Amino acid sequence: MRLRIKTSLYSFVLFFQLLQASSGVENFYLEGAFQKQAEDATQKTMAQDYEGALVSLKKIELVNKGVACVLKSIVLISRYDDLGDTLDLQRAAADLNSCQVQGVWDALRNFQLGFVQSQMGHSVKSAFTTRSAASSFKNNPDLDARGFFSIYAYYVDNSFSWLPFVSDQRVLHLTNLNQASQESKLFWPLFSTSLIWMYFDRGEFEKGLEIAKRILKDYPNHSVFLQIKADMLYKMNRYDEAQKIYLRSVDEYHQKTGPSIRYWCSVANLVKIYKAKGDAEQALKWKQRLSSDDFSSLKKWIPSSVLQGL
Repeated sequence: MRLRIKTSLYSFVLFFQLLQASSGVENFYLEGAFQKQAEDATQKTMAQDYEGALVSLKKIELVNKGVACVLKSIVLISRYDDLGDTLDLQRAAADLNSCQVQGVWDALRNFQLGFVQSQMGHSVKSAFTTRSAASSFKNNPDLDARGFFSIYAYYVDNSFSWLPFVSDQRVLHLTNLNQASQESKLFWPLFSTSLIWMYFDRGEFEKGLEIAKRILKDYPNHSVFLQIKADMLYKMNRYDEAQKIYLRSVDEYHQKTGPSIRYWCSVANLVKIYKAKGDAEQALKWKQRLSSDDFSSLKKWIPSSVLQGL
């Protein structure tokens, strides 16, 4: 997000603040240049230029500290997801507990806080926090609000889908989320990622792969979405393609982070790929890497689905 704020901006800032107050902040649109700057921050985050995104958000902070605080948490969570520094997760939690926002931005603050709490192992607290956020989004027709509500509502419906006579609107939620993943200006990466994993859980790996490929068309070197693409390919039994991506991922993360969470995810998936291909020698070779103390110290942060089948 490149922000270009002129010194003569004070009258516009006052107008912007008054507009927010009068509108009740029922959507996520930021007036004037600030919307473009916020969109640029999303693009910088997707380009994995996290420092650039954070610098841009410091400029938005001159106008609205609360909104900048919530957007900063998204950058920190994205950086954690990529580089695996749990301090970013802790910083995001601290920020989200202190951000002063109203309306949909406060709902988003709670939504993000619920996600962070789940990542830190506080599942019960996460459920209550996320439910609180979703209740604020429920009847809001705004595209982004519908997208966030659809994430929550899909998993609620999924949990009770086995019960007779219980409403199941998962297809509707997927449709709404798909629209948000393509049309949202600020949060499309969040919506796209959630949608991919929903398709993954449904066994609809081709649909998940198509979304990953769509994103990689614009960000071909995005290391997280490359791993996601490999996850889909592996489930589709396209082992050679998945293997190629994970070998690249091992080298990339070894160079930029050392033995981080995503480094170990790549190693673990290579073990499973070689097993699936019937190459016991290579599977054992990669599995021996998991004997490292570095792996043991990070194991609790690695998704259980990655560790299954080792």
